[in-house]
Amino acid sequence: MRVLVAKIAMLAIVDAIAVFAMTILFFQENWTVLAVVVLATLLVNVVYLSPGMLPAKYLTPGLIFLAIFQVFVIVYSCYIAFTNYGDGHNSTKDDAIRAIVSQNTQRIEGSPVYDVQVVESLTGLGLLATAPDGTVLVGTADDGLEPADPAAVTLDGDRAVAVDGWTSLDLQTILQRQQEIAELQVPLSDDLADGFLRTSNATQAFVFQSSYVWDADAGTMTDDATGTVYRDLGNGLFESEDGQALGTGWRILVGFENFLYPFENQQFGSALIGVTIWTFAFAAISVGLSFVLGLFLAVTLNDPRMRSRKIYRVLAIMPYAFPSFLSALVWLGLYNTEFGFINNVLLGGANVPWLTDPWLAKFSVILVNVWLGFPYMFLVCMGALQSIPDELTEAATVDGARPWQVFRLIKFPLLLVSIAPLLISSFAFNFNNFNIIYMLTRGGPRIAGVSENVGHTDLLITLVYKTAFAGGEGRDYGLASALAIIIFIIVATVSAISFRQTKALEDLH
Repeated sequence: MRVLVAKIAMLAIVDAIAVFAMTILFFQENWTVLAVVVLATLLVNVVYLSPGMLPAKYLTPGLIFLAIFQVFVIVYSCYIAFTNYGDGHNSTKDDAIRAIVSQNTQRIEGSPVYDVQVVESLTGLGLLATAPDGTVLVGTADDGLEPADPAAVTLDGDRAVAVDGWTSLDLQTILQRQQEIAELQVPLSDDLADGFLRTSNATQAFVFQSSYVWDADAGTMTDDATGTVYRDLGNGLFESEDGQALGTGWRILVGFENFLYPFENQQFGSALIGVTIWTFAFAAISVGLSFVLGLFLAVTLNDPRMRSRKIYRVLAIMPYAFPSFLSALVWLGLYNTEFGFINNVLLGGANVPWLTDPWLAKFSVILVNVWLGFPYMFLVCMGALQSIPDELTEAATVDGARPWQVFRLIKFPLLLVSIAPLLISSFAFNFNNFNIIYMLTRGGPRIAGVSENVGHTDLLITLVYKTAFAGGEGRDYGLASALAIIIFIIVATVSAISFRQTKALEDLH
């Protein structure tokens, strides 16, 4: 009985959250996501309220989270890669029209004064306005003003102060959200040319009108101040005949344009080739040096003749015991040109630009990455060496093999069979090692002559991040998604080839 009650209680919580989400999606008119949420909620209830179906009860949560955090992310990223989504192209054409018109408004002299009350609903902030003729209107920036039901309106004298279905903001909340309220513009009707209501004191509003006029029949945007006419030429922007474009655009499908951009932009293409080569070099050198150093320490500290082996083993894994981002910050201080320990103490006050010279910066990040990576290789190599039977070594010694021959012909091949998958995974990890690069150099120093924000130590993953969130010409999610897909293809190809070689190695030994 307790199990049943607990199950019903959990389902009730899930259903309550789902209904809340459905309500928001309904008011936002996001029908696709709403349908998915409804179907998922029904599926969960059917699975957990039906007798039997034991496997489904265990699989359903995992499948839902897999769909949300993996499948959806991959599919959506692929979709974004074929669009112009980014700064200036964030939403639909209707939203762009509304933004252009509402962002270029000015007060109409002599316009009527409306008494207003700032209200809020699930769709956002709005205004409850009382017109000079006593008509009560309510609406938001997205929906515009509409007549309110007189029976649902609460009046304070001739002024409407509340309406059913909306929350009237008190003075304290208004003061806290003063900036947001000052920027609020509510259209007087569905036709944006009729103007907007804006308030600066949350009690009275005035009519504002835009200097840009949208002609839906002609599909043009006209600047009344200059007479310039802007048209949709299929580029996700309003453009004039002389090539001038309005800053606010909308999202459209651009096909393979993002994938072809590196080939069409010679400077960015050359920089991307350099970043790709450096990414492979960084991953390969980091894994190679970490493996060699870790293997050397494992062989040395696995020798029974070595005294104080336990102390040395503890010291060897110390870099692995600290969070990598903290170690990176410590190294960032050590590399400081003016105050760092390396320049001031070890080099006697030298002015070595460890992180600002292109080649020294590459050397520096590899050194730090090897420092952080060799303890892992030491641990796995130590475990692999200890798993090799001593009988093999003794038999080879009896047959006259020297220690180096025993290691090269017996231990190392057997070691490589078990370590190879870990080397491949380490390569894939370092191929996308965002933390070290961004903590130390942020991808810099920047490559000269390239308009995009591309640096000498940028990996492909940091270039994707900077393209999406810190680009020199604004955020470009479409191009960043295309680059992310390219990274996935590269890593998948390298991993497939490497695992095939690993399989051949296992068959050989």
